[in-house]
Amino acid sequence: MDFEPYRGELVAHCYRMTGSFHEAEDIVQETMLRAWKARDRYDAARASVRTWLYRIATNACLTALEGRRRRPLPSGLGAPSDDPGAALTPALDIPWLQPFPDARFDTGMRADLRLALVAALQVLPPRQRAVLVLRDVLDFRAAEVAEQLETTVPAVNSTLQRARVALADAADLDEVAEPDDPEVQAVIQRYVLAFEAADVPGLVRLLTDDAVMEMPPVPLWYRGGRDYGLFMDRVFEIWGPGWRMRQLTANGQPALAAYAPTPDGELRMHTLQVFTVVDGRVARNVVFSDPDVFQAFALPERIF
Repeated sequence: MDFEPYRGELVAHCYRMTGSFHEAEDIVQETMLRAWKARDRYDAARASVRTWLYRIATNACLTALEGRRRRPLPSGLGAPSDDPGAALTPALDIPWLQPFPDARFDTGMRADLRLALVAALQVLPPRQRAVLVLRDVLDFRAAEVAEQLETTVPAVNSTLQRARVALADAADLDEVAEPDDPEVQAVIQRYVLAFEAADVPGLVRLLTDDAVMEMPPVPLWYRGGRDYGLFMDRVFEIWGPGWRMRQLTANGQPALAAYAPTPDGELRMHTLQVFTVVDGRVARNVVFSDPDVFQAFALPERIF
C-alpha cells in the first residue's frame, strides 16, 4: 500500500489546520507511520485510502491543537501602527503563522493556501476548522466527514454553518490572481526594480491606497502608502542600496527573497516577502524574517 502520492496534499491540509509548515510535515510523517502500522485493519469497503488517510491526519491535527494558541499575523492582533520609526522588537512568545513553500509539494490547490484564508482559519475553533476545510476546501461529503470525525451528519452540517459565518466575519478574502498571471508578474517585476534601486516613491506607486505591510515576528503592521513608504525609507537608511531579490511563490502567491548588502560585499538573506496583488496593485506584503522560514524554502543564507 503506497501512501506517498498523498503526502503533498496531506501536508497542505495539516498546514491549513495548524498554520505551521514544520508542524504540518511532522503530523503527516506521524500519519504515514500510523497508517503503515494499521494497514492490515484498513477496510476498503468503508473508505478510500485517501479518505482514510485524511481521517488519521485530521485527528492528529486536532490532538496537536489541543490547548494551543492560534497562529496569527500581526494584523490579526490589533490596530496598525502610525509610527514608522517604532522599535522592531520581535515577539518570540507568539506562535506566528508561517508561509507555505509551494516548490516543496505539488498540492494542486494553491488558491486554498492563501495566507489570508489560512490566517482566517486559525480564528476558528479546531473542530470547526476541520469541518470547514474537509467540506468546503476538500469537498468531502458530509457523511465522510462525520465518519472521519466520529460524529453525525447533522452535527457536521451544524458545525459547518457556524464555521462559514465565523469565517465570513473574520476573513478579508479579496479575489487575487495567480502568481503567473501576466499582470501580476509585471507588478512584481516593477516592485523588484524599484526595491533594488532603493526607489521608495516607485514602490509606493505600486501600492493600493490601503496597502498593508506586516512583519512577523515583529508585532507591528502598517496600512497605507504613506507609512509603507516611510518605513521603506528607514530600511534603506539602515541597510543602504544594493539589495537583490529572487522571485518564487508561497501560498500560491508571488513572493520575493530579499538579500541585503553587507560591508564585506556579500548579500545576506534578510526577508521572505509574500505579496497579495489585486487589480494590478500590491494590496499586502507579509514580510517574514524567521530563519526557520528561510530553511523551509531552502533559501541560501548568502549570495554573491
